[in-house]
Amino acid sequence: MKIQNLVFLVLFFPLLLSAKQKTGIIPQPVSMQVHSGKFVITENTAIEFKKSQTELKEAAAFFGKAIREISGYELPFNKKKAQTIRLSLDPINTIGKEGYQLQVTSDHIEIKANTKAGIIYGMQSLLQLLPPIRTNAKLELPCLEIEDYPRFKWRGMHLDVSRHFFGPEVVKEYIDLMASYKLNVFHWHLIDDQGWRIEIKQYPKVTDVGAWRVDQTQFPWGDRPQAKAGEEPTYGGYYTQEQIKEIIAYAAERNITVVPEIEMPGHVASAIASYPEFSCAQQPQLPLTGGDYSNTSSNYCAGNDAVFEFLENVLTEVIDLFPSEYIHIGGDEVNKDSWKKCDRCQARIKEEGLKDENELQSYFIKRIEKFLISKNRKMIGWDEILEGGLAPEATVMSWRGEAGGIEAAKMNHDVVMTPVNPCYFDFYQAGPAGEPLAFSGLNNLKKVYHYKPIPEELPAENAHYVLGAQANVWTEHISTVEHLEYMVLPRMAALAEVVWTPKEQKDWESFNTRIQEEYRAYELKGLRYCPGNFTVAIQPVSQDGKLLVALSTEILNGEIVYTLDGTEPTLESKKYTQPIEIESTVLLKASVVLHGQIRGAVPAQQQFVMHQAIGRDVNYTYPVSPYYLADGPNSLTDGVRGTATVGKFWHGFNGNDMVATIDLGKSKVVKNITLGCFQKYKGWIFMPKEVTFEASADGVVYEVIETISNPIDENAEEVIHDFKTTYGKDARYLRVSAKTNACPKGHNGEGKPAWLFVDEIIVE
Repeated sequence: MKIQNLVFLVLFFPLLLSAKQKTGIIPQPVSMQVHSGKFVITENTAIEFKKSQTELKEAAAFFGKAIREISGYELPFNKKKAQTIRLSLDPINTIGKEGYQLQVTSDHIEIKANTKAGIIYGMQSLLQLLPPIRTNAKLELPCLEIEDYPRFKWRGMHLDVSRHFFGPEVVKEYIDLMASYKLNVFHWHLIDDQGWRIEIKQYPKVTDVGAWRVDQTQFPWGDRPQAKAGEEPTYGGYYTQEQIKEIIAYAAERNITVVPEIEMPGHVASAIASYPEFSCAQQPQLPLTGGDYSNTSSNYCAGNDAVFEFLENVLTEVIDLFPSEYIHIGGDEVNKDSWKKCDRCQARIKEEGLKDENELQSYFIKRIEKFLISKNRKMIGWDEILEGGLAPEATVMSWRGEAGGIEAAKMNHDVVMTPVNPCYFDFYQAGPAGEPLAFSGLNNLKKVYHYKPIPEELPAENAHYVLGAQANVWTEHISTVEHLEYMVLPRMAALAEVVWTPKEQKDWESFNTRIQEEYRAYELKGLRYCPGNFTVAIQPVSQDGKLLVALSTEILNGEIVYTLDGTEPTLESKKYTQPIEIESTVLLKASVVLHGQIRGAVPAQQQFVMHQAIGRDVNYTYPVSPYYLADGPNSLTDGVRGTATVGKFWHGFNGNDMVATIDLGKSKVVKNITLGCFQKYKGWIFMPKEVTFEASADGVVYEVIETISNPIDENAEEVIHDFKTTYGKDARYLRVSAKTNACPKGHNGEGKPAWLFVDEIIVE
């Protein structure tokens, strides 16, 4: 935004408020009625509460401070004034522990709740209706009545401070943003391979060594060279126990519980750098600088009792600091190769009668859970803790899709839903052209808003085990507060409505209108945010040999213009009004028009290729991965060519070959058959070992046309390649098989199954 525009907004925001009183609240309340009239907060307004309800003094202080910051008024407590803001704790059966009732009339405001939490949430609703910064405008509130309470008890945001350290003031800002949207769980990811961020007095080296690494920020995360002996580790930081206590108290004042994550048994290279004796190799190593794990130990040794003594001592200090009911122990992405080679781990497997390394991980997790239970705490971990058997009382955080959460809920375990799609806020939310670097994929605002934490596949009798949902912010590519703000705003607001508002009352159009007011508030507060995904969504639909393309935008009041000849759309280009029929090979480009301007860094574009298999059903011998379904079962025959965008228009297979059979509907002369494949080295996506093309007249007996070996260098970073064969005969049925590969030597996943990505099967 240009400076002069920002100045204009600051100067005239009071006039904007006066012209149209703000009545939109995020998340949308359960029930809200707006009446005529207004209440004006002035220096003659007092906050009133019963002195016997001592917790309300803290709530009054919180609200008084907020009013002082935007007006300069010092609101007295329990003073006889003409206008009052009354707070009371009263038994109200309809609203639960976190609900509230709010009434605004022309001469008083009243907030009632069962607990202090509800009082604070009522105050947050009031604050959303007031100017966001100090102005000379009147602090006017519309007369209204609200009854409100949350849908879910776990309404969370996660922050990874291991990959990049964010100081206490930034963490408090993050908590403030959460609190404004009535989110109530801050999942603090304090430990990972690239940094240990919490002071442990019994083990000072975890921060003396593990909190610091050689500064390689000039390189992309995955390309950072490892540290060398003698290089000074200057990048990092950690939180002292006093700072942690201060942040916990700050969060508690805003009804936010801080859940610490103390990662184990993997993702602990920072701990191993500090205390090498806790790894299987027991070899010295330097702290990791980024994503290169070559010759690095990142697991605790599961066969070493000293490891459990260390962890119990660490967890004891953590428990003494954090009053949270839950302690998060990670448990994800454990590379068990080191355990397979370790005599101590193998001895543990034998002694405990375990079947394999998966059960060894389960043994590790269950042993830690037993310790946490002895301290009157509950364990929560990522869905990998299901592997080898779930600990008896564990809560599962489902991130690899929803399957882990569904499985755990069916086993009568509590679950928090946080699937990569759409709950990873380190993914792009727009573009990606013109957007700051993100991890992968696209989780735009609309996708977040439409998320359903209770999966349709989950039986109704198990639905109550879903505690709620949260979004995760991993920071491999996020090193500044500006970038952090941009990645969470406004998606945090969308998530808040997902977990608070009754699903029947959610409304995308209403939210889209209310979020526009939030954008103005962000600007006035100096917060960075994504103004919207201006990239047009291109949705092909193919059936019966016809290809139609629907275009859409999530931008409120946005129009779409498009071209089919590869030229850049302009204001004079054709306006989109209905699905477009594609009758030849074309390059479609589309842009959003808003307020008479083309918006977005570059137009959305998609190449469509017409061929004989368009719209034909595809049958798979092995199922497509649920994580990479592209546009559905017929994505290989929709005329769309895959691009370098990983999650779009590619079908993914992992551990299984792709065997796809197409019925052309009748016998046709087939001249050429092409299969598109994708390789992305850092994404563990590699070309197939070979591709086999076959043809058949009856769908029973197939003739092998050709088998083509992979010609692409296995170390090439990013390649799209077509496997193509020539036939020249009649056929009705075609079968294309692509044999999956393994990650090559020297790769982080060396020897492990690689992802196979395939797109269009073109039949000419």
